[in-house]
Amino acid sequence: MLNQDLFIEANTFIPGGVNSPVRSFKGVGGVPFFTKSAKGCYLFDVENNKYIDYVCGWGSSIVGHAHDEIVKNVAEAIQRGFSYGTPTHLETTLAKSICELVPSIEKVRLVSSGTEGVMSAIRLSRAYTKRDYIVKFNGCYHGHTDSMLVSAGSGAMYTSLSGSDGVLPDVVSHTLVIEYNDITQLQKVFELYGHKIAAVIFEPFAANMNLVFPTKDFITQLQQITKEYGALLICDEVITGFRVGLHGAQHILNIKPDITILGKIIGGGLPLAAFGGKSHIMALLAPLGNVYQAGTLSGNPIAVTAGISTLDIIKRQGFYDNLSRITTTLAVELMRVANIHSIPLTINHIGGLFGLHFQDQLPQNLLEVKKQDSGLF
Repeated sequence: MLNQDLFIEANTFIPGGVNSPVRSFKGVGGVPFFTKSAKGCYLFDVENNKYIDYVCGWGSSIVGHAHDEIVKNVAEAIQRGFSYGTPTHLETTLAKSICELVPSIEKVRLVSSGTEGVMSAIRLSRAYTKRDYIVKFNGCYHGHTDSMLVSAGSGAMYTSLSGSDGVLPDVVSHTLVIEYNDITQLQKVFELYGHKIAAVIFEPFAANMNLVFPTKDFITQLQQITKEYGALLICDEVITGFRVGLHGAQHILNIKPDITILGKIIGGGLPLAAFGGKSHIMALLAPLGNVYQAGTLSGNPIAVTAGISTLDIIKRQGFYDNLSRITTTLAVELMRVANIHSIPLTINHIGGLFGLHFQDQLPQNLLEVKKQDSGLF
C-alpha cells in the first residue's frame, strides 16, 4: 500500500490518523510516511523509501535503530516473559546505573513515560514543600499532564492560560509561566509568590522550542533563588538526559537539581522513563511515605533490558566524542550551504542535539524563536 492509502485508513480508526500529534506532519505539510522497519540511522517506509533519521526516533534511539546487541538482549528477555507484576533485579540494575551516572539522583523510581515522570515529580515537590505553585518557562514542554499544558498570559507571571481544551482554569492557576533566560521575570515571580512556590521545572537545554541554550547567569540565578526561598529545582532531562553527555545536561551546566526526570534513552526505544533525586525527598513516595504513585508496567522487564543495554553502549569510551563529531559536522556543513545561498541561519548544537534557527542571532527564549522565518524552517 501507499503512504497516502495507509493514512486514509488510519484516519478512519485513529483521531487524526496518528497516536501522537507531531506524526501528522501538519507542521511541515504533506502526508506522513508509514515506517515498516528501521536499522541504524535509517528508516524504511512502506513504499521502500529510505530516510536518514536525524532525530534518533525523537531521542530514544541514541545508538541507532535495532542495534544488534540490544535486539539480542531483548529477545532473550522476551523468552522469560513480558510483564510479571513483581520486582525484578533488572530494575535495580538500571536504577543503580542511573544513580551512578547522574550524581544528583540518589534514588530513582521507574515509570512508563516522561509525562508520568513529570506528574509524579510535581506531586512529590508539593508534598515535600507543603506549597502549591509551580513555575515553568514559556516554550518548555513537560508532557501533557494538565498542570503543564499551560501558556503565558499577557502578564506572564500574573496570568496562566490553559494550553488545551479540557484543562480546567483552576488546575493551571497554580502554574506560573515566565520567559526562559529572563532573570528579571524569575526574580519578580519569586518576589510575588516566593514562599508559595513548591518548585521550578525547566529544561537545561530548551529542546522543545527548537533548541535554546541557557545563559550562565540564568542557571546561576535559578539555583540561587530556589535555594533562597526553599523551593525545589526540577530538571527535566527527558530529552537531554544521555543525549548531550554521559552525565546529563546538569553535569555540563554544573547544576545540582533536587529532582531529575529522565526518559527516551533510558528505555532504549521502549516505553520507559524515571524520576529521581535526593533520598530524603524520594522517601515520601509510597510505600515509604504518603505520596502515591504506581503503575502496572512500571519497570517492565523488556523495557528495562533495552535501557540497561543502551546505557552499557553509551558508557563505552569514545561514544560521545563520535556523537559530537557527527553533530558538529552536520551543523558546520549546513551553515556553509546557508552562507553560499545568503540564507540567514544560526545553529545551536551539543552532543546529539541540534536546532536550526532561520535568523541572524541565536534566540534566548520562545518570543525570539518566533521571530525567525517560519516558512524557511
